[in-house]
Amino acid sequence: MEKDDLKILAQNLANPQGAKGIEIGEMMNETNISMTLESITRLLIEDDEHILEIGHGNAGHVKHIFSRARNLKYTGIDISETMHQEAKKLNREFEGKADFVWYEGKILPFEDKTFDKIFTVNTVYFWENPLEFLNEIYRVLKKGGTVVITFGQRDFMEKLPFTEFDFTLYSNTEMEKLVSKSHFKRMKITEKQEEIKSKTGKETITRIYTVLTIKK
Repeated sequence: MEKDDLKILAQNLANPQGAKGIEIGEMMNETNISMTLESITRLLIEDDEHILEIGHGNAGHVKHIFSRARNLKYTGIDISETMHQEAKKLNREFEGKADFVWYEGKILPFEDKTFDKIFTVNTVYFWENPLEFLNEIYRVLKKGGTVVITFGQRDFMEKLPFTEFDFTLYSNTEMEKLVSKSHFKRMKITEKQEEIKSKTGKETITRIYTVLTIKK
């Protein structure tokens, strides 16, 4: 891919827009589904819980969340208006149980201690003020709640040609240091490896990613 094409791809991975954004949203759901399902598993969802997902994309995976337990409520939040509309369209069957919120990416528009579980997949690269945002997550999480943050490790992500455009990358050590500066204190790191199709073409690459489980 040419540099301009890579830049457009990077912009749409951060904030999908329009027809191209819808196409990339579908691609992200396909290539990230194993990371997403692993994150959902790590949440250990129980009956009657309220789940928040930060950066839901097209939310083609929401059905998997509702299959985990009974009487769940799901809220998804995203900075992309395109993904906000796509998620609502693709999840009409869960109307009344799944809500989607479009926001500006800095302040979570919820009351303190609203959610039992929170997760986010491949969004940390785009957090403008990561420490402040972690403390926002802490604020809206109930006492005893769980957060799962899943991300591609720096060594792997640096090999991808589009990450030179406005991606902030993290090693496990860097992410641990960041979390330790926040209100959160207890965390567990799990590393995973998988073969996936590259976002820039049809070649297969080995992705190494981290699932960070944090308790309040």
